[in-house]
Amino acid sequence: MGALSHLRIVEIGSAAATSYCARLFADFGADVQKVEPPTGDPLRRTAPQTPQGHSAWFAFLNFNKSSVVLDKGDTSRLHELIASCDILLDGRGIAAADCPGIDLDAIRRDNPGLIHLDLAWFGDRGPYAEFAATDSTIRALTGLVKLVGPEQGPPMHAPDFQTGILGGLWGFIAAASSVLGRMQDGHGRESHLSLFEASIAVTEYIMFEAFQRGDIMRRIGVNRFWPTFPVGIYETKQGWLGVTTVTPAQWRAFCEMLGLLDLRDDPTLVMGVDRLRHVAEIEGKILPKLKQRTAQEWFAEGLKRKIPIVPVPEISDLIADEEKRARGAIVPITVGGETGFSAGTVQRLTATPPLQGGRVPDLGEQQARREAVPRAPVPKPAAINRLPLEGIRVVDFSMGWAGPICTRTLADLGADVIKIEATQYPDWWRGVDRRPAYVLEQMYEKSVRYCIMNRNKRGITLDLTRPKGLALAKRLLADADLVVDNYSVEVLPKLGLGYDVLCKINPKLVMMSMSAFGAGSVHRDCRAYGSTLEQGSGLPSVVGDPAGPPVMSHTAFGDAVGGLNGAAAVLTALIHAKLTGQGQFIDLAQIECMMPFAAPWIVAHSIDGKAPVKYGNRHPDFVPHGCFRCDGEDNWIVVAVSNDAMWPKLARLLGREDWATDEKLKTAAGRRAIEREIEAAITAWTLARDADAAMAALQSAGVASGVARLPIELLKDPQLHARGFIQQVDRAFIGKHPQPSMPFREGHAPFAIRSVPPTLGEHNREILGGMLGLSDAELEELTSEGIIGTEMLMEEQLVKEKKRAAG
Repeated sequence: MGALSHLRIVEIGSAAATSYCARLFADFGADVQKVEPPTGDPLRRTAPQTPQGHSAWFAFLNFNKSSVVLDKGDTSRLHELIASCDILLDGRGIAAADCPGIDLDAIRRDNPGLIHLDLAWFGDRGPYAEFAATDSTIRALTGLVKLVGPEQGPPMHAPDFQTGILGGLWGFIAAASSVLGRMQDGHGRESHLSLFEASIAVTEYIMFEAFQRGDIMRRIGVNRFWPTFPVGIYETKQGWLGVTTVTPAQWRAFCEMLGLLDLRDDPTLVMGVDRLRHVAEIEGKILPKLKQRTAQEWFAEGLKRKIPIVPVPEISDLIADEEKRARGAIVPITVGGETGFSAGTVQRLTATPPLQGGRVPDLGEQQARREAVPRAPVPKPAAINRLPLEGIRVVDFSMGWAGPICTRTLADLGADVIKIEATQYPDWWRGVDRRPAYVLEQMYEKSVRYCIMNRNKRGITLDLTRPKGLALAKRLLADADLVVDNYSVEVLPKLGLGYDVLCKINPKLVMMSMSAFGAGSVHRDCRAYGSTLEQGSGLPSVVGDPAGPPVMSHTAFGDAVGGLNGAAAVLTALIHAKLTGQGQFIDLAQIECMMPFAAPWIVAHSIDGKAPVKYGNRHPDFVPHGCFRCDGEDNWIVVAVSNDAMWPKLARLLGREDWATDEKLKTAAGRRAIEREIEAAITAWTLARDADAAMAALQSAGVASGVARLPIELLKDPQLHARGFIQQVDRAFIGKHPQPSMPFREGHAPFAIRSVPPTLGEHNREILGGMLGLSDAELEELTSEGIIGTEMLMEEQLVKEKKRAAG
């Protein structure tokens, strides 16, 4: 039985985010009843479509569910469904889809343990609350469009599937954590999710890097990204190659691989920010070299040299990949009379794995359940509400972005997260510079990006390569609920902290490894960053202009996505562990976590065999749709007519009453014939206006639009400030600095930042002394031996440590 087979879920409204959230529950065995109008969920009619007219996007979002058809007057039937369920996923804030009205207060009286998640584009208040929106206008406003594309032309943005997946992941985190909370205190929680805020998880790193550095970011070309270079996709003799060079060692190895020793030895090109000043010169030398061998040949060379490079697959390559099928990253599905493949549920729990594919329900079709599972009893509500994850202890070995955003989310929700670093090897987001000036000035305590990923945690240091440090780690793990790491797959097992060891110490323990390709992958030893994960996901192959190269959408897209998928995975395993006492190992491959963003093309291509269409900034369903220049330097706005009723509003705003009343233009198909002319008219209108003024006028008329913002501009965004999304934290070494909130809340206020990010080893005494009972003398001995400490080691100190360990 699935880990969530005891849960019953009702999904109402029409929103990709609630649909994806519900499907994640269904894949782990939950009974999901999707409520649709007699005409079906409008998402059933979206592109791309299969030969028989089925929506590939709808198919990806809805296999393994059942469909319930209710007309607008069936309020009593809907009341009955919700009154007997555990979770109500409510997408009416995006599109009501003729859902019957419901009296939630009355339902809660009948079902006091009900967990309710609703979502809206922008939340229930603030200056954007009533804005019309689409996926692309949301991404423009969150800083995910302006930095992508040619230096002089309009920014590029991917087709409309990203906010649905990001919102669905956040929705699952909200609902699953509420299930855990209800198991402890009996309370049915109500969560409110903003899709605008949900997408900020991807851009917050760049936002806060710019805040700290004071750098003014700008668009620097297709497949080029601040703050390092090269991070991009390049043509080879056969196929495209994703390249990432961050550290000086990776840059030297990359140059040696290409035989460019002059670039390797140039002292002005050591760091990525230095190389960004010489892009044309460097590309002039590396591009011809890369075309001498195939992408696969370069990949093999890069593996030997520990360089983060990866072949950039076409959609057909993903479908044909036998390892991805074996791991469940690509799964078989049936939709109507057609069979094909889809991206699967990538939360790879090894003891209670998700279903490997399934059937997309026809309208009104009930799926056969494998086995009837009784609902878990809900305790009587306690007198005091607690945070959902209070009482759960997490040992956090993760560093950087992906792992820490996973554990930060758990900490925000109340878990006791103990972050373990070492004075020899602290979190690499504190900085990897070991020169005396950096260490003596304690610059490793002044990294804002470290701080935003590690709030609400406690921090200790332990040298895990020494027996005493290892023994203390095992004592912490003996009473923990969860351990998370995002090292290379062999690191913890080599230290003696593999799951085969830990499960004997603590059978209830859930352990998650967040490696790039997965613990069992043939590519398990490949080096990777968040950029590598996007490059290898298939998504770049469907982004950009029809005749152009594969296009990346972000400098490190995969990190945040891997972290959110990790949070969803561990919450699922923790629910199962609380019910059964059974822990398990989670083998999360972060590259697989990116594949759902390419899922509609995977479904469509697996059925019709046709190469996916690349639309550039246009859209298969919405006409017009694009990114248009406004008054001023490099100012842009995304405009999208997402339904036919919106078209005459835009036409009249443009002063074209003739277009507003033209029968031939009432449908998107009709407007497609004069799309270029419409785009020219929009450009003429926007060029005469400031971007914010243009958005205000368009939104007043009811037209979906969003200014293409830089990430740093979000710190002053009026919607985020109205909702209290940006919180201020005062921490030692940094002082006051902004922090983002989670995108969902249980009331009007966001989840609080209860404690500032820990300094290095800040809680050694509190945890090792208070929790584990070590005496002051024992703590002093550990400090003198270098097993614990509060100061990062300089390079020469590290060398001495290594010699002492070897001797």
